[in-house]
Amino acid sequence: MPKSPVFMRSVFVFFLVSGFCSILYELVWLRLSMAQFGVTTALVSIVLSTFMAGLGLGSWLSGRLIRQYGSEMRIPALRFYALTELLIGISAILVPYELSMGGRVFAEWTLSSSLTYYLVAGIWVAFTLVPWCACMGATIPIAMFSIRRALADETPRSFSYLYLANVLGAVAGSCVPLLFIELVGFHGTLRVGAVLNLLLAGSAFALSMSKSGTEQTIPVAQSTPAPAFTFPNDQRPLVLLFVSGLISMGMEVVWIRLLTPYVGTVVYAFAAILCCYLLATFAGSMVYRRMSRTRVLTPTMIWAVLGVATLLPLVTAGPGIHMGRTLRVVLGLAPCSAILGFVTPLLVDRWSRGDPDRAGRAYAVNVVGCILGPLLSGFILLPWIGERWSLLTLSAPWFVLSLYPTWLAHEDKAREGLRSKQAFGLMALVVGLALAVTSRDYADKFAHHEERRDNTATIIATGEGMDKHLLVNGFGITELTPVTKMMAHLPLASLGYQPRNALVICFGMGTTFRSLLSWNIPTTAVELVPSVPKLFGYFHADGPELMRSPNAHVVIDDGRRYLARTTDQFDVITLDPPPPVEAAGSSMLYSKEFYVAIRRRLRPTGILQTWLPAGDATDRAAVAKAIKESFPYVRVYLSVEHQGEHFLASTRPIPDWTPEQLVQHMPPAAIADMMEWGPEPTPQKQFKVVLDSEFPIDQLIAEAPNAPPLQDDRPVNEYYVLRHTVPQLTGRLEPAVQSQARNR
Repeated sequence: MPKSPVFMRSVFVFFLVSGFCSILYELVWLRLSMAQFGVTTALVSIVLSTFMAGLGLGSWLSGRLIRQYGSEMRIPALRFYALTELLIGISAILVPYELSMGGRVFAEWTLSSSLTYYLVAGIWVAFTLVPWCACMGATIPIAMFSIRRALADETPRSFSYLYLANVLGAVAGSCVPLLFIELVGFHGTLRVGAVLNLLLAGSAFALSMSKSGTEQTIPVAQSTPAPAFTFPNDQRPLVLLFVSGLISMGMEVVWIRLLTPYVGTVVYAFAAILCCYLLATFAGSMVYRRMSRTRVLTPTMIWAVLGVATLLPLVTAGPGIHMGRTLRVVLGLAPCSAILGFVTPLLVDRWSRGDPDRAGRAYAVNVVGCILGPLLSGFILLPWIGERWSLLTLSAPWFVLSLYPTWLAHEDKAREGLRSKQAFGLMALVVGLALAVTSRDYADKFAHHEERRDNTATIIATGEGMDKHLLVNGFGITELTPVTKMMAHLPLASLGYQPRNALVICFGMGTTFRSLLSWNIPTTAVELVPSVPKLFGYFHADGPELMRSPNAHVVIDDGRRYLARTTDQFDVITLDPPPPVEAAGSSMLYSKEFYVAIRRRLRPTGILQTWLPAGDATDRAAVAKAIKESFPYVRVYLSVEHQGEHFLASTRPIPDWTPEQLVQHMPPAAIADMMEWGPEPTPQKQFKVVLDSEFPIDQLIAEAPNAPPLQDDRPVNEYYVLRHTVPQLTGRLEPAVQSQARNR
């Protein structure tokens, strides 16, 4: 029983709330960075790596300073902790302005080199985030120092105590902020985090002045217990911490690809995966805390179990396994995450024994592994060997360690049960290889398909004839349909003059790109996933030939970033965001800020065509408001298949052409392309079906008049759980599924 349970319980609460805030900031800062610098894999890697690097730097630096100056410190360490929380709270206010300033600066530079752009953007993001993230990383060594000065008996396991609280807070941070974002937006959610950090700072300062928070000045050299391993300078625990960080974060990237076909692409699906990972980590840490109270733990055989657990997602994500998506996630992720939650605090406690300097270094080493893990999986393993063999590669260190159990054992115990441990490790290796060899990839469920992998996604093209489909990470994106042809021909014919060029954002199967080229004009397609355009020939026999046309230009980039850096003007910009409307990140292709960026790249008489396939009443009204507030002239039509809407928007009035006039504006090749798949017998009737379905944009807005215009800060299409489950809280009762416009 601790001498001051109030002190220890207070510190636990501090780190619980702190863990919540850190995940909140990571989530929001990533989205704000994407809005300013682009939704690309490289940018996401830069932001997350910078965030983790700041944590590691703060942990290492604070531990080092405590080692050098801790014995001379007369101020309670808890007050320094309060100061770090105060600075973190201030960051919630300043970071959005810093990122926004960077976005404005780069918008004026027009950098054409992606390498140069990412280098400069990375430097800006680093200068913006690293100082504040370093404050987050500094909290654990500072709190450990405070515990050592206040309650020496709690020192040896202080890291695991703080780690446990931090992970529990992170569990809440993976879910609860999504509700705040829905209610008050990203900036409002940051203000919630700022208030919590300020409360932490005030509470920690008040505790430092109370009797429960009394600290004693203890010379650092006298208070640091000896390391638990044989040699004082033994670096083996640090090696394991680096490897565990690398593997755990590398696995998360693989998990996302494996499970997306089953859980979907919405933010709540990714939050569920993260929540499962953190909950299992918390459970493992809790088991370690309880077991370590009564015994000295020396894990040897646990590495073999961890190796097998790493490969379990191959089984639960197999297409031949029939189970609910929640069960797939839990059974696949929880065992491995729980074991990592057990061994990580064990290794840090063993190596540091409560020394803030050693704990800071250990945590920093673990963070370095966490930085490199996603890069290894995303840019090397997944593109080259796929999900199955990536997991097998990531599990290999654990199997190797299980076959050499003496590597981390004391010399006098090196031979105890050696053969049985090695036999267990060998058996685990055989089981692991069996899982890897016998498991099936998701693509195996398709009899006829082609597969491509890159650092962004795994792409599957499947089907024959008109029954072809494109899947990104196992999720269906598009199919062959005359709707995607109309996305090109309707705006081009509506111009009333010979267009000079066109831009399509989101390549998909390439149908719209192909239709734009049928007008014999320079056409640029911007696609985020590098492998998608490589399958153009699978869906269209003339795809390779069209790619060689001097009019065809394909750019691998984020659509918003391309618009920010290009100086070209276009007669038509056509947009077909990937479904579903609720997909994570999709709001940045429907937001008011995006439409303003498009408007700058349209010629004065140019037309934007954007497509809204579905959505509930709030989604539809929010998108309609965003377009209406960005363009003075907007027309809305149902598709030729009566599902989803075409929006045509311009800064000039869009002529009210008849079907016959629209056909007269088209070259013969374009007419032939539009009629290739029907469904109507003549081009005039094809246009008539669409023109007759026109309705005023205010009719969409009236479905949810209280909905805000969709903006980067209020992505109402992505965050919807409260309005679907507790509509009274959002102030409006709306249907969960859209009412079809054809029923008006």
